[in-house]
Amino acid sequence: MDTLLRRMNLWSGYSRLKEKGDNGFTEFYQTIDTIIMGKRTYDWIIKEIEDFPYETKECYVYTRSSYQDTENVKFINEDIHHFVNNLRKKEGNNIWLVGGGELLDSFIQEDLVDEFIITVAPTIIGNGIPLFKESNHYVELSLKGTRNFNQFTELHFEVKR
Repeated sequence: MDTLLRRMNLWSGYSRLKEKGDNGFTEFYQTIDTIIMGKRTYDWIIKEIEDFPYETKECYVYTRSSYQDTENVKFINEDIHHFVNNLRKKEGNNIWLVGGGELLDSFIQEDLVDEFIITVAPTIIGNGIPLFKESNHYVELSLKGTRNFNQFTELHFEVKR
């Protein structure tokens, strides 16, 4: 509810939620074919999750350093605007930004976000990683719809251009 993300026990928390249904995740996951995440999120996934969860998707990790690609991810550090525009030229589905606010902020700065699909949990974390960084960015949104999944509410916004 407070737009904070928490890394501690994130995956085990997701597993508990899954016991009550997947809360729309499977349907959402089928709409994407590309995942982009930051290096910190990738490092957390590798450390905390036994099997890489995005094997069936084209997956990129944005980093400031050079790394050898793996069977599951390609590491990139090129200009974000150029990279995303090249992705958009390919035939395919949606791109999902996975992780905290750093990467999302970069995409917002470059006007590369078309939609926000945010699922609100009935929990106030109190501290954690902010979804949106404190910045001077003003992004006007239009509500496309809402859906409820058990105790969760999905908010679907489109960026007004």
